Amino acid sequence: MLGALRERAGGRTQINFAEFMEVALYDPALGYYRKDEHRIGYAEGTDFVTATSSAPLFGKLVSAACVKLLGSADAGIHEFVEIGAERASGILSGVEHPFRSSRLVGVGEPINVSGPAIVFSNELFDAQPFRRFRKAPEGWRELGVSIGRNELAEVALPSVVPSDIALPADAPEGYVFDAPLASAALAGSIAEQPWNGLFVAFDYGKTWEELAHNTPVGTARSYRRHVQGNDLLAFPGGQDLTCHVCWDWIGNALSGAGFISPKVESQEAFFIHHAGSYIERIMASQGASFSREKLSLMQLLHPSNMGQKFQALWCRRENIPVTPSSPLTP
Repeated sequence: MLGALRERAGGRTQINFAEFMEVALYDPALGYYRKDEHRIGYAEGTDFVTATSSAPLFGKLVSAACVKLLGSADAGIHEFVEIGAERASGILSGVEHPFRSSRLVGVGEPINVSGPAIVFSNELFDAQPFRRFRKAPEGWRELGVSIGRNELAEVALPSVVPSDIALPADAPEGYVFDAPLASAALAGSIAEQPWNGLFVAFDYGKTWEELAHNTPVGTARSYRRHVQGNDLLAFPGGQDLTCHVCWDWIGNALSGAGFISPKVESQEAFFIHHAGSYIERIMASQGASFSREKLSLMQLLHPSNMGQKFQALWCRRENIPVTPSSPLTP
């Protein structure tokens, strides 16, 4: 991994944190998300649990919600396109659905979306590289990674922080702002594809105001063997690295491409509001029994589990953008 980082540095001894993440997570041979390993679930050797661990119920709930948001009469003309940081099967795998078709775009694969579509993701945007900044007496300084002979270390970079990055002017000395710039750029690039329909992204995030004033040590963390950590450099390529997305930035990117009124709801509220009828059928059909499906439902909806930890941003666009972009890779 040190060799791959030195190659990315191109002769420099320091790189910014986003560059470090690009190698640690997405290097074709050594990157965390590129390795053919099981990372999600409860089995030995896994690192974290997501809503997809509650399959197939999660896919059924998402399908029901999308049908309601689109209108049952229109759902059948849409392709369901799931964009993921993982190479696992999609959430609709083995699930009956009314959509024209469904497919998964995995890590490293080109994103091509056209015509009527539902573009869905689960924990895609928090897996994108982010940059880190710390308030110093003289102003904001970008944090990066020093590549030594045998070790990595966090350092303050000598470069000037770009003025177009929205950092809080009133932050106290020592405040850390983890800026998920790549996630907003990815959302905008997906939106520029020649498609119309429904955008739904499940993730964990905060508003810019919350990131600017309520998270003084930043939101970056690592996950390894179901343990959350703060040492982001400990296992490059061997642990997940993530930070909260900025819902405002993602919403603005979508609005700029013609999506109407992006809305963020807690995962619990999203499913109750848009898949409530399906949830009622589950509860009614299984009576007082405590089935696996009910356990999965509790995992997805209960506030102390995933119900409030995760949010869903959704919005619609009626018209295909005039100038589509070229294919992308997540």
